[in-house]
Amino acid sequence: MTPLGRSIGAVMPRSTSTSTTTQDTNHEKTLDLFSLVCLPECTLVCTGAPKLLLDGGHCLAVGKQDWLGLAHSGATALSLGYLFDTKSYPGQRVLFVVDYFDTAGHGGKVFTIFVSERSGCQIFDVQNNARFMKSKKGIGGIEFVEPPLGGTGTQEDLVAAIKRIERGPRFTVPVKDLLAPSAVTQCTSYADKK
Repeated sequence: MTPLGRSIGAVMPRSTSTSTTTQDTNHEKTLDLFSLVCLPECTLVCTGAPKLLLDGGHCLAVGKQDWLGLAHSGATALSLGYLFDTKSYPGQRVLFVVDYFDTAGHGGKVFTIFVSERSGCQIFDVQNNARFMKSKKGIGGIEFVEPPLGGTGTQEDLVAAIKRIERGPRFTVPVKDLLAPSAVTQCTSYADKK
């Protein structure tokens, strides 16, 4: 895991309630300051994606499920955003990844990936996915075209993650980088267990 990934998780706690508290606002201010000082200098789209995003994206690209739909597209690069969260699920490390459909960020696919380590290998376990569009209807301006597993609480969690990802940089990631084999990454998902 990259030091940057640890830092983002440390300053990006998410409230489980839908109301904004003073503490949430303070954390957002800390995040904004952190983003200005520590994140790559890019306004909307960056190249040189962090290793954590590349490893999680690798599992979305090479799994049996073809989560990113690469088998049926001629895409040479994807527009990805991410959030590494160590606070929302106590004792768990969660990587949220958004694959944007267009450069304007009008919609995309969002994934929930639990990250763990065993015997020097990072395990990326895809536990949820959904397809979304920005819309005036839906939760917080996000409408799920293909909803995630779970109910309203899951959708609210994903909307919160999407909104936080939107405030951060977006990375243009070449598909060939996602398809490259990794000796220290193991991929699994809820769909593999069916």
